[in-house]
Amino acid sequence: MIKDFYKYQAQTSPHPLALEIKNAKGSYIYDTNNKKYLDFIAGVSANTLGHQHPKIVNAVKKQVDTYMHVMVYGEFIQKPQVELTKALAKNLPESLQSVYLTNSGTEAIEGAIKLAKRVTGKFEIIAAKNAYHGNTQGSMSVCGKEEQNQAFRPLIPGVKFIEFNNVSHLKKITIKTAAVILETIQGGAGFIEPQNNYLKKVKDRCNEVGALLILDEIQSGIGRTGKFFGFENYNVIPNIVVTGKGLGGGMPIGAFISSFENMSLLKENPKLGHITTFGGHPVIAAAGLATINELTQSNLMEQSLTKEILFRKLLVHDEISEIRGKGLMLTILLNDSDKVNQIILEALKKGLLLFWLLFEPKAIRITPPLTITEDEIHNGCKIILKLLDQLNS
Repeated sequence: MIKDFYKYQAQTSPHPLALEIKNAKGSYIYDTNNKKYLDFIAGVSANTLGHQHPKIVNAVKKQVDTYMHVMVYGEFIQKPQVELTKALAKNLPESLQSVYLTNSGTEAIEGAIKLAKRVTGKFEIIAAKNAYHGNTQGSMSVCGKEEQNQAFRPLIPGVKFIEFNNVSHLKKITIKTAAVILETIQGGAGFIEPQNNYLKKVKDRCNEVGALLILDEIQSGIGRTGKFFGFENYNVIPNIVVTGKGLGGGMPIGAFISSFENMSLLKENPKLGHITTFGGHPVIAAAGLATINELTQSNLMEQSLTKEILFRKLLVHDEISEIRGKGLMLTILLNDSDKVNQIILEALKKGLLLFWLLFEPKAIRITPPLTITEDEIHNGCKIILKLLDQLNS
């Protein structure tokens, strides 16, 4: 299998972890040698309820037995789509009630950018340096990391960049600006939280000049920070919110959400202003609805904050300079970036899955399923601390 993996499957990096997966359940993934790995990655923040959660599995099976794809998005009334969009709206402010379902987070970013241009009649977009919003052309255009973008230029025009948390840069948002797009918590840059009411100040500036605020909640949304959406922690309501990853509970999904008035502009002048064949796929929508129902009917969101406290209490070591993030969107920063690869690869051998962040070389990702137990947190942290001890031996 491994030869075919390298021969036929297009690769995304020179050195993939190349675990050959047999099955997964709860907080664990099993390889074809039946070795189990405690999952501190959750499919990069996607497996909100862990692996093979019975309520998600049952919802998927029930929908598969009913119908799968029947029509392009928006033409037929399909119960899973309607119920999922309604469930999202019930967990959002009144100004965010119209939901457009997509296949992925990056597709939702594309839709949000298009919507902002349609609403404002302007095309300038302000984004943050070291941002990550996806890997399609429009999403890459608002990712402020030139090393990632340079090989694929030209990208879409009219994009300018500001520094996240730098209030002095807000003057760059002007009457020419259609939208400011920010991650609520910067992900690839190192799980950087907004400080000193920063997002509220950005929104106020947008209101002054007639621009929209788009918040990317692809990683920070769906309960991961202790609230349904991360922006609820920071005294701000965006004009457009984008979600994905954890919404599907392990299935591919995305959505951009705004007011009914804004979304209505995609219906005409031109008609079919944004279209998708498989967005809102009924099987995936059923999985998303099951995920939301479990989150909102349990105390998993609140538990993510107590589990954060446990991680911070356990992960104390001379090699750790800082722990960033909120809830179960955490990263540990080591003093030395050269040691990050060593820890991640050695942890793999010990049966613990850790991962990198895109743009912060000193960071180790810790984004486990929200269903992870305290015992599992203890066990995983013991492995990390033992490996850090070995660095100094």
